[in-house]
Amino acid sequence: MADSGIAQHITNWSVGQGFWTFNLDTILMGWVMAFILVVAAMVVGSRLQYGAPTGLQGWLEGTVDFIDDLVQGSFPVKDPLIAPVALTVFLWILLMNSMDLIPVYLPGLVAHWFGIPEFRITPTVNLNTTLGVALAVFILAIFTSLRIKGFSYFKTYLTHPFGIWLMPMNILMTLIEEITKPLSLGLRLFGNMFAGELVFLLLAMLPWWGQFVMGVVWSGFESLIIILQAFIFTVLTVVYLGMANMQEH
Repeated sequence: MADSGIAQHITNWSVGQGFWTFNLDTILMGWVMAFILVVAAMVVGSRLQYGAPTGLQGWLEGTVDFIDDLVQGSFPVKDPLIAPVALTVFLWILLMNSMDLIPVYLPGLVAHWFGIPEFRITPTVNLNTTLGVALAVFILAIFTSLRIKGFSYFKTYLTHPFGIWLMPMNILMTLIEEITKPLSLGLRLFGNMFAGELVFLLLAMLPWWGQFVMGVVWSGFESLIIILQAFIFTVLTVVYLGMANMQEH
């Protein structure tokens, strides 16, 4: 029984085959989290309190100040694009990560009520999600480099790191360096969130009293991991966009 529940929990609700497989649960929950983020921002924006804000506005203002300090402290270059991107990435990943705290069997149980055989509720335990967001950050960094330097950005591929005389080696080394950025960014988030999910699945195999005690303990620890992974992803996003801004003309 436990093995069946675990198998359902780690299997995506999908359509299609091979490369054209679409994980509907991942897509749905990603959009739901984005919708919640937009609605929360609109509600707070329409009910702004001056002075000492409380509740959701106070938390969001603290988050905005935190991201703004992070961006300003990371590099001296001012770019109006970086802080909004970093804030969006942090809040969206934080919301998606937080789905991992929902009890293991609950998503599958609710999905069965609607005739859905499997349902993974945490988008960031799907490698497609983490690599997709990482790839979006990587493309944005390239766009920023082109916006700042123009097509002279591509000189980096010809001259770095060994000089123009070793141009083929420079192209290969620079391509490897660039490709590892989105790979490491996406794999780090996926690996940590997937590991946390596996621990919850193992705890679900314990007796009910063990599930309760250890579940509460691990939920507290996992909460820290959820915040930390969103923070690390955001910091690296800021670093990559900052490096794109600080390239020399």
